[in-house]
Amino acid sequence: MTKLPRDVSGTRLAQALVKLGYIAGRQRGSHLAITTITPTRHTLYIPMHRRLKTGMLSRLLGQVQAHSGLSRAQLLELLDL
Repeated sequence: MTKLPRDVSGTRLAQALVKLGYIAGRQRGSHLAITTITPTRHTLYIPMHRRLKTGMLSRLLGQVQAHSGLSRAQLLELLDL
């Protein structure tokens, strides 16, 4: 299993997911909703914290993996995380 980086902020993750076709939507409090419509509609809610805990980062990347069909290593490489 590929080791996750420890210094990823919510902002950095949201900016990286733009490469996969996600578009930033509304923000409520400290959570940003980002959505993609390719190949189907998928929405993620990212906490906009300075540093995401590894469990939260893993959970968010797992959701993106399930939607995109990419492996974790491919996803981390593509997102430059």
